[in-house]
Amino acid sequence: MQRYLRSQILDDLKRKMVFLGGPRQVGKTTLARSLLRSDSAYFNWDFGEHREKILKMEFPRQPLLVLDELHKYRKWRNYLKGFYDVTGKDYRILVTGSAWLDYYRFGGDSLQGRYHYLRLHPFSAAELRSRTAAGLMDLIRLSGFPEPFLAGSEDQARRWSREHRQFLLQQELRDLESIHDLGQMELLMLRLPELVGSPLSINALTEDLQISHKTIARWLEILERIYAIFRLAPFGAPRIRAVKKAQKHYHFDWIVIADQGPRFENVIAAHLLKWVHFQIDTTGHDMELRYFRDTDGREVDFVVLRSRRPLLLVEARWSDSDVAPGLRYLKERFPEAAAWQISATGRKDYMSRAGIRVAPALELLSALV
Repeated sequence: MQRYLRSQILDDLKRKMVFLGGPRQVGKTTLARSLLRSDSAYFNWDFGEHREKILKMEFPRQPLLVLDELHKYRKWRNYLKGFYDVTGKDYRILVTGSAWLDYYRFGGDSLQGRYHYLRLHPFSAAELRSRTAAGLMDLIRLSGFPEPFLAGSEDQARRWSREHRQFLLQQELRDLESIHDLGQMELLMLRLPELVGSPLSINALTEDLQISHKTIARWLEILERIYAIFRLAPFGAPRIRAVKKAQKHYHFDWIVIADQGPRFENVIAAHLLKWVHFQIDTTGHDMELRYFRDTDGREVDFVVLRSRRPLLLVEARWSDSDVAPGLRYLKERFPEAAAWQISATGRKDYMSRAGIRVAPALELLSALV
């Protein structure tokens, strides 16, 4: 299956290097290799033979080179700068990686202006061209990561999810950060899925896990960095009495969430984040994904901002239900924003008097990316 970033990568490579980031096992290497005319133009830093050729710059005369895991080389930025400045007209260069690449590319400005950065996300309904409720349910059951989804088995999806968590703990986390108590970190990772959909209280986690506030705050930042979770800040504006600090969190691998309602909300969060990142990476728009909650308890699951103004308001429900009061409230205050209440299993499809579209989830998701 052709991935959604393929044409964008090819277009960007005509002008600059391309850095392709995203979660582990999301399909970056598969996508990169699918662009090559020959496997001889693929080089992985983890392989000794490839590493030697990279260091000696012994590359075949191919129009495109893929350098995988190059950021594990301590001097990779200066290496790329020199190589690109000297041979930029001879090669198109695609660099792939996950947390390391995303983190270490900010370690200096030696590559500034020489690359475009794109983030590859798991499968979505639009990318899979899902048109039926059964197709959406497959995505909810099996995850959006290629291996478990294509296997088509819930048992295999759960096994993959467990192994993926262990991989993040034992390799990605160990390589990127110094964590002395991986057992406690795993306890945190096991606890977080139960808290999806509600503002995340670090104080409550501190009491629950008997770990200091400072440590948990740092560990949450690390889990974001390795693409285990992502967090949404609350949306606030002068005209609404919104909460200011409490963040919500979601998982890139939503299989870890047992309850169907929170899992579906997580699926919608992942779809919207994918769309927001795509817009940022390919158009340069200033966009954010947030949520809304005010001091009176009114809530809206997701608020997409463009240039700090609400562009899209989304409430996610498992089944058909009346329009949420929080969604009506926020739509009244930002009438120019598109507003949707979507459901996983519902069949109602109409426009409310307040201008809110109530519809099955695929009506919105199929229009994203």
